[in-house]
Amino acid sequence: MDDEYDVVVLGTGLKECILSSLMSMEGKKVLHIDKNSYYGGDITSVNIDSLFQYFNVETDISKYHRAKDWNVDLVSKFLMANGKLVQILVHTGVTRYLEFRSVEGSYVYHSGCVYKVPCNESEALSTKLMDLFEKRRFRKLLVWSMNVDVDNPSTWNYVYPPPMDIKKDTISHAFSSFNINKETQNFIGHAICLFQDDSYKESVPAIEVISRMQLYSQSVCRFGKSPYLYPLYGLGELPQAFARLCAVYGGTYMLNKPIDELVMEKGRVVGVKSDNKIAKCGMVICDPSYVPTMVKKVDQVVRAICILTHPIAEVQNSLSTQIIIPQSEVSRKHDIYISCVSHQHNACPENFFVAHVATIVETSSPEKELEPGLALLGTIEQVFYSVQDLFVPTDDGRESRV
Repeated sequence: MDDEYDVVVLGTGLKECILSSLMSMEGKKVLHIDKNSYYGGDITSVNIDSLFQYFNVETDISKYHRAKDWNVDLVSKFLMANGKLVQILVHTGVTRYLEFRSVEGSYVYHSGCVYKVPCNESEALSTKLMDLFEKRRFRKLLVWSMNVDVDNPSTWNYVYPPPMDIKKDTISHAFSSFNINKETQNFIGHAICLFQDDSYKESVPAIEVISRMQLYSQSVCRFGKSPYLYPLYGLGELPQAFARLCAVYGGTYMLNKPIDELVMEKGRVVGVKSDNKIAKCGMVICDPSYVPTMVKKVDQVVRAICILTHPIAEVQNSLSTQIIIPQSEVSRKHDIYISCVSHQHNACPENFFVAHVATIVETSSPEKELEPGLALLGTIEQVFYSVQDLFVPTDDGRESRV
């Protein structure tokens, strides 16, 4: 370890592993360290034995069949089929280490029922989420947004006439122009564009909302059933795949390695100390747990990992799905997200399902905030709750190089 590196990366979460692999590919000398004995950090995937041990729950796990048939994410995430992460996967060639399968459905909760999210012209006209006249208005908005080119004003200036500009003005003007009602705005903003609250209507440029609508539609077009992909054997496969890529290009890995401190000189990092040895470097990339004095807490996320013995009835018994409960449907400030996978993605044995329910904490009773999502799952065999802090850096790292 007593050597000099261009970059030292601390933690093997997905972001850290992506950055270390990209830097290795660019010829940088990278040292990647994790204080844990496994890859993935918070987004690792574990078997059923490790899951019960992680949450300190005792039970007879023989009813869950073989432990090796389980790959349960501690934090769940689906990938947009045409999103930036998939583009990075293709660009780096890391797909040689991974296999993906599309998620069967994308749904939204509205007025006590669950509906499939319409994402093309035919679905917009057939959905029961809107009445006939609203369907036509939504279809017109969808067709217009799919044809918008930010660099070609002729594709959007009849909705945003000069001096208006989709790079400055908000999407509220387009909603008004197409007479889109509040309920339809809800599922566009939350189920298609994936905004967590309604602040986007007043604070986000229209082009960002339109770009998200285009991304959703383009992602659906890649595989047809939904815009989402999920890796076989769990999300934990992603950081491991990028770690392999980093190693192929010369990156050095050390697991189960405690970090004593970052070595600073004149406010700038010059090395990382571990076991009284110093790895000199010009930059450190790390997750917040390694630099608690350089981050601040901004929110908390409450999650429930649920083991089911049946599919979710509300989504036509799909083997994999995502359901979004917009915040206004349950009188909240943030949406509730539900994801469910099965043996289709090698997440569990047949006749079992793994569902995740998550939201931003708003009260002193986080677990109760998940009840609207848990109610959609039906009978739950076992549930594991967790609350995780969310942090942001206190500076941009330009001076400290951290």
